[in-house]
Amino acid sequence: MSDTELHQLLGAYLLGGLDPADAARFEAHLTVCGSCRDELAELESIPALLDALPVPDAVALTAARPRDASPAEPGVAVPPAVLVQLASRRRRSRRRWAALMGAVAAACLALGFVAGPLLNRPAPPDARYSVQAGNGLQFSVELARKTWGTELAVDGRSMPQNGTLSLWIRDRDGSEDRACAWTATPSGKVKVTGATPVQLASIASVELRNESQQTVAVITVPAG
Repeated sequence: MSDTELHQLLGAYLLGGLDPADAARFEAHLTVCGSCRDELAELESIPALLDALPVPDAVALTAARPRDASPAEPGVAVPPAVLVQLASRRRRSRRRWAALMGAVAAACLALGFVAGPLLNRPAPPDARYSVQAGNGLQFSVELARKTWGTELAVDGRSMPQNGTLSLWIRDRDGSEDRACAWTATPSGKVKVTGATPVQLASIASVELRNESQQTVAVITVPAG
């Protein structure tokens, strides 16, 4: 095989398209041909560039000859069939990698959907009490211990529909503290949050009072 013929194998060698025998011949040629070594070094980035192009564009670019090149001028000849095969092989490899990454991302996303509500779910209350009056009033309160006192979440139905309602905390020493107040709703339903500096262990009762400060409902909190 002549030096010119060996030189024309440079493109196929660069893209890994030579069979073992031709690859061995070309590598032996590289040891004695400085011009092929230099050209190979200049073109070493081509495989990565071709991998970023659609296959038809890569074939067209490689097959194109500079306008000022002589037909007899030797160049890097890459058979289109070899280029299509190599580029397609790279595409398949890249699609497998993309599919793997997509599966990992989907798994992480699914885990996020499952774990997100669990991580964001509020802590359960330390105590929950409810009472129902003869007129249909339903009143419940959830109590949560805090370092500064107690947080209260109120849920009521069939509540008084006029005026201002308020929630009062009575501690075991007989002292009172207003935890929250709100305007009655026409539906008689309410969900509000209140707070008191009284610690949960010291709360004796929770009282719902109307605008006239009359007690509408009482929840007794057991000691201990």
